Amino acid sequence: MDIEKYLAEGGVLSNPSNVPPRYRAELMKLMATFVDSELAGAAGFADIINCGPGIKERIAAARIVLEKTDHAERVLAVMGEFGADESRYVNAHPWAARLDRDANIGASRSENDMRLALFNYPLTGWTDAVVMNLLMGLAVDEQLKDMALVSYQPLAEVLREITPREARHTELAREGVERLMSEDKRAEIEAGTAYWWPRVAASFSTATDEKFARLKAVGLRSVSGAEQRKAWERKAAAVLSEFGLATPN
Repeated sequence: MDIEKYLAEGGVLSNPSNVPPRYRAELMKLMATFVDSELAGAAGFADIINCGPGIKERIAAARIVLEKTDHAERVLAVMGEFGADESRYVNAHPWAARLDRDANIGASRSENDMRLALFNYPLTGWTDAVVMNLLMGLAVDEQLKDMALVSYQPLAEVLREITPREARHTELAREGVERLMSEDKRAEIEAGTAYWWPRVAASFSTATDEKFARLKAVGLRSVSGAEQRKAWERKAAAVLSEFGLATPN
């Protein structure tokens, strides 16, 4: 059977030698975006660990840094099967580099790597980091649902292992917001929410209908970025409502 027809009928691939060129290019882009975002995200949280108000919070931040770095390593190992130089890759980009806080780059990517645009913005303190982690964590939960169904089996297996740990990062953020609310940090939380909401929203794919259909046909996408964003908006609004917080306009 023709490989593209096989994939369109729900087939999966498990070996780099069987992967068509166009499929390979899109798969590598998908993996690079994940790896670069995890490494950049971990670098940002590494700078915030000692801002934690207590030992428990600092352990939570350190855990996020450790596990995001581990997740990047796991997916990078899959990229290595396609010839990526794993050791050189990690040191090839300035993961801790950030733009000015007031920069507004929309969904555009850095010239240096494939991180989501969100990870080009700096964190300004503990409350800001917790709010970003909550909103982006809820987005990652939606994105990983789709990514874990990818038709390249070795990657799908890794992502299914990663998903519950990423979900736990979101839970840690919820616990962090709950504590901050008890400490009367509402104004800071609202400021962080207003800042990060549009930047997280911009992290969802804006692929054209034609490109999405092409990716879906070979099992590299199942749900469009627009659908994922709507699901995230509903979930994030519900979580904010639990704390008596309004959704930014």
